[in-house]
Amino acid sequence: MAKNKMKSHRGASKRFKLTGTGKVKRNKAYKSHILTKKCAKRKRGLRKSTILGSADHKRIKAVLDK
Repeated sequence: MAKNKMKSHRGASKRFKLTGTGKVKRNKAYKSHILTKKCAKRKRGLRKSTILGSADHKRIKAVLDK
């Protein structure tokens, strides 16, 4: 009997990408609404993606691996 393949978490795969070195890349939060009270410098910084922190790295990597 053949084993079923593990499926990657579809929600996570849309939000996170793996870099070439195996790190997890994510987008920053707080950029979707109520932007009038945020200064331009803050909004500009929120455009850039960043590397996921070490606390969540193992958990997210597990649901991304196909």
